[in-house]
Amino acid sequence: MKRLLIAAALSLASLSAQAADIAISAEETYAKIRNAEPDVLFVDVRDPVEIMFVGFTDAVHVNIPFLLVDRSQWNTERSVFRLYQNPDFAAQIKAELDKRGMGTDAEIITMCRSGSERGEPSASFLRANGFPNARYVVNGFQGAAIKDGPQAGFRLMNGWQNSGLPWSPKMNAGKVYRIDQR
Repeated sequence: MKRLLIAAALSLASLSAQAADIAISAEETYAKIRNAEPDVLFVDVRDPVEIMFVGFTDAVHVNIPFLLVDRSQWNTERSVFRLYQNPDFAAQIKAELDKRGMGTDAEIITMCRSGSERGEPSASFLRANGFPNARYVVNGFQGAAIKDGPQAGFRLMNGWQNSGLPWSPKMNAGKVYRIDQR
C-alpha cells in the first residue's frame, strides 16, 4: 500500500511538473533557436492575415494557424469574424516534424499574439493529442496590453516584439501558411 501511495504521489508530481513547464519566455525560445538546439520546432500559430498587419519573426520555423478566420461568418456578440480551429493542425505539425526528421516527442514551441488565446490553447491541444513536449511563448509576439495611462490598451510591454528580439513587418513567403500552396 505504501508503494502504491508513493507511486501515486510521484505521478501527481510529474503531472504538476509537466503542466508548470508548458510556458517559456520569448528570450528562452530565441536562445534555443539561435543555438540550433536539436528537436525544437518553433511555430507561429497566428492566422497569416494577422501576421501581415502585426509583424513576423524569421526565427520561427513555420506558421501553422491554430485558429483560422472565417470572413464569411460574423460573430455579432463579439463584433468579430468567426474563428474556427484548424482541423488539420495536429497533422500539419506532425508533417513539419517528419520533414525535419523529428519525432512527436520533440519540443514544439507555439507563439500567438499574446500567448493566451492561441498560444497556450494550441500547446495544450498538442499535448492532449500526442505531442507531450509542446510549450507556448508567454506573452506571445506582441506582449501584454498596458492597463492604465495614455497608452492603455497598447501592447508595448514584454512578448517577442518588445523584448528586443528580431522581427520585421514583412512576412516570409517560405514560412507563412499559404493556401495557394496546399
